[in-house]
Amino acid sequence: MDPKRVLIMGAAGRDFHNFNTCYRQNPAYRVVAFTANQIPNIDGRMYPPQLAGPLYPEGIRIYPEAELPRLIRECRVDQVVFSYSDISHEDVMHKASVALAAGADFVLPGPRATALKSCKPVVAVCAVRTGAGKSPTSRYVVAYLMKKGLRVAIVRHPMPYGDLVKEEVQRFATYDDFTRYQSTIEEREEYEPYVRQGVPIFAGVDYEKILRLAEQECDVVLWDGGNNDLPFYQPDLHITIADPHRAGHELLYHPGEANLRAASVILIGKTGSASKEQVALVRANAHAANPKAVVLNTDLQITARNGIAVRGKRVIVVEDGPTLTHGGMAYGAGTLYARKCEATIVDASRHAVGSIKEVYNKYPHLRKILPAMGYSEHQVRELEETINQTPCDLVIEATPIQLKRLMHIDKPVVEISYEMKTQPRFNRLLDEFAANLADRHPETAVFTAAALQGSLH
Repeated sequence: MDPKRVLIMGAAGRDFHNFNTCYRQNPAYRVVAFTANQIPNIDGRMYPPQLAGPLYPEGIRIYPEAELPRLIRECRVDQVVFSYSDISHEDVMHKASVALAAGADFVLPGPRATALKSCKPVVAVCAVRTGAGKSPTSRYVVAYLMKKGLRVAIVRHPMPYGDLVKEEVQRFATYDDFTRYQSTIEEREEYEPYVRQGVPIFAGVDYEKILRLAEQECDVVLWDGGNNDLPFYQPDLHITIADPHRAGHELLYHPGEANLRAASVILIGKTGSASKEQVALVRANAHAANPKAVVLNTDLQITARNGIAVRGKRVIVVEDGPTLTHGGMAYGAGTLYARKCEATIVDASRHAVGSIKEVYNKYPHLRKILPAMGYSEHQVRELEETINQTPCDLVIEATPIQLKRLMHIDKPVVEISYEMKTQPRFNRLLDEFAANLADRHPETAVFTAAALQGSLH
């Protein structure tokens, strides 16, 4: 039989992983195209033959997702494989309807087909939405396990926005590595905090090769999942973060709901700044969807890393970019800090230029707050111009990176950090997990929800 003709819908991450694990060496299928969405400037590229393998000597073209109906027709596509994350269930089915109407199957590959097995224990930290608090939770887990004497290597969900061949396997341990890999602001937001912790972080395109490299340096692999994607590695401890500021979204987004249902531990984050009603709704949904999971409340400690006075000042607030854009949040930790200090937030959108102005047009829910966008050097310069021409006294920088390393800012900058507060019951679970590692073999190392429940009694 002729191989089935496949098109993979993606956003420069999960799509490449699904190809590598399910299709790259499978002669029963022929991937004829990728499409790209969510991230600017990632269409019009090629998944190169050096990564695509011998079945694809010319590589695979990447097209804008808007061309999906034409591609299905002209490329005689049999199956459309949906391969990106943080998208509502309704929007997933709209895209399925486009594929079905054009005559193709619509496929959602699952973890059994795509999650790789490690020879080391894996802790997966995932979320129901972008910006739920996954990164501070990951840093908390890393620091806690290191105090137990365990070596931890972080593997981060992919963000390969540049030369895919050069980014096949990346290891970050120093600030020089960001220059070497020409990392975007979005990449640095995720990687810099780990570099400051002194922990190696791995990322790239080929997550089999990445895993085998990381395993050589650690006792435990921590999977830091981007957006609300499923883990690329089979987890021994699956932690999912739910966000009460978007109560109800834990059942409305793909594949966030799958993470909620698969988790052995569900952490409800940001409880100190959410209402009791919001927290109660998330807890009820978590218990209904996954009654075997341990469900715990957590919160963030938001502090300023320098001593610049903020109270009563006119400020511009720069927040984590993806949290505000496809994460759908209208504010973040910087906004909460500004409100606490009774500062006046200046409307940055009125002074935005170029692609930054386009971001406000694309995401109309954004008001005043400035997302730290920097997918290219040109966009970094436009972010710099937007900050500098916004009239204010201070810049509140709530992105995890130090923007002054990348641009000249002509105003004082207040650097905001947000870390997960100590959670004693969660600590007990991590104690139990660490204590069991020495006695477990990789093939039987899954730390089940039932075991976790028992450790709390």
